[in-house]
Amino acid sequence: MQGFNIAETGGGSYRPLAILRWVMVVIFVSFGMQKFTLQSAQGIAQFITNSPFISWLSIFGLRGEAYVLGVSEFVIAALLAAGAFSPVLSALGSLMGVVTFAVTWSFFFTTPGVVTWSLSTDPMAWNLAGEFLFKDIVLLCVCVVLFLASLPRSVIRLRAG
Repeated sequence: MQGFNIAETGGGSYRPLAILRWVMVVIFVSFGMQKFTLQSAQGIAQFITNSPFISWLSIFGLRGEAYVLGVSEFVIAALLAAGAFSPVLSALGSLMGVVTFAVTWSFFFTTPGVVTWSLSTDPMAWNLAGEFLFKDIVLLCVCVVLFLASLPRSVIRLRAG
């Protein structure tokens, strides 16, 4: 579509955003590969079961729900990679990344026992699952930046003109 942008053809401070794209491609490929292991399928089951957004994936069974997520992560990686050449695919891949990490970030709040809130000296304590999920806020922000950078200048202005 006319007016969409890709970092690889940009200039100035916009061009280095291409690094973020390729880092996200590697991350989505590695996350996708993990979903095809039994250990990963078992590890994410608690998050899926308690999610108001993706609990429906349980219809595919333990391994099936992980496979669906793995394939979707491969699709996002492919869209982000193709986005280096197609501005619309750049926007679509990064938007799908935003949705992915928004959902995984929600696990922080929907999975019982991940966070314990208290009025003690440690007002927010989380277990290892919580620590694992907490990093997704950064990945969410990276995908937001890539998405916004892909939009036409008439929609949002991220760079000097």
